[in-house]
Amino acid sequence: EYPEEHYSKSIYVALKINKIPDKILSQICQENSNIKKDFFLNNSSITIWTTTPWTIPANEAVAINPKVNYVFSIDQDNRIYLFAKELFSEISKKLSKDLKILLELKGNTLENIEYQHPTKNKNCRIVIGGDYITTESGTGLVHTAPGHGIDDFNVGQKYDLPTTCVVDEKGNLNEYSGKFKGSNVLKDANDLIIEYLKENNLLLLQENYKHRYPYDWRTKKPTIF
Repeated sequence: EYPEEHYSKSIYVALKINKIPDKILSQICQENSNIKKDFFLNNSSITIWTTTPWTIPANEAVAINPKVNYVFSIDQDNRIYLFAKELFSEISKKLSKDLKILLELKGNTLENIEYQHPTKNKNCRIVIGGDYITTESGTGLVHTAPGHGIDDFNVGQKYDLPTTCVVDEKGNLNEYSGKFKGSNVLKDANDLIIEYLKENNLLLLQENYKHRYPYDWRTKKPTIF
């Protein structure tokens, strides 16, 4: 069943970049004389959007569409964000930021940029996704959790990523979710993870998002993938 009035807690999240190909880094510095390499690495993030905050601990990569154009943009506080160029105006407005484009790049050049996992002590990277990644909403960069979605799973198989499932049969987050173990997907997990992201300066925006989402016809509750 697909109820008309389903709202998800959608979030925009900044994932801290900690490794970037020298070619891209040099290009940014050449085209922006005031930007130094160390400054860029200390202040740049990948911008993602998701309607399932509870899957953030299951993140294993960020996927891009190789055919989409992306931009690194800097805000009034000297924080640098990567997202799809086509979404520049919408993201500027949503995040209430005065953004300036530093560099435009094709998606296929962004592969293997590395970032700090938002809730775990490890690095992940940008991978090449497919046409399921659009610029109709979000940021054009897709939070990828191979244990919780068919497109994510397929990309995970291609790149040999871990298929991390963070939920048990009761809908509770398990040991693979780390500090969020014991919280429940339909109850408190989203709020706990959103609060954690906020405390660690990774949360850019939270808003309710109305969309079609499948419900179980017997319990009348949202399904968990």
